[in-house]
Amino acid sequence: MRPLTENETKVLFEKLAKYLGQNIKQLVDTKGGSGEYVFRLHNNKVYYMSEDVLKYGMAITKDRLHSMGVCFGKFTKTGKFNLQITCLDYLAQYAEYKVWLKPQSELSYLYGNHVLKAGLGRITEDCPQYQGVVVMNMNDVPLGFGVTARSTEECRHLGPTDIACFHQSDVGEYLREENTNMF
Repeated sequence: MRPLTENETKVLFEKLAKYLGQNIKQLVDTKGGSGEYVFRLHNNKVYYMSEDVLKYGMAITKDRLHSMGVCFGKFTKTGKFNLQITCLDYLAQYAEYKVWLKPQSELSYLYGNHVLKAGLGRITEDCPQYQGVVVMNMNDVPLGFGVTARSTEECRHLGPTDIACFHQSDVGEYLREENTNMF
């Protein structure tokens, strides 16, 4: 487990800024009862943890350490960063823009489909096109995250079968992956 390089930090923060915007400062400057929070890299995965947890983890050898803290995502072999669903609680807490789904379209989204205009309950005002958003149900429970296909203003004039938000990841993804990796 090592600190991120300058380039890795830049790529990570660019990706997080797409979803969090100015609120990224709150994520980085968080101070809890267990000290400051840091990002660390282990096996191409980025983990977010308190410094106290990091101190405990340093006592474990690298080959025996599987994970520590919250996995925010992983770096691909080409150097790009992909967010994983495990960081959804933090994204939902600090996200600038959100999309709420109608109850009848929640299941469709959890099966990995894009959000259609007919399933769109609400959207944050002044949300630009291709903006990272957190997808929520009408009870404010985070379901996943995605990217808007249209701005808030354009969404008002879409047809019911037009895509309003592209699917990136959802909470049903874990179960789908477990099912395919079972045998």
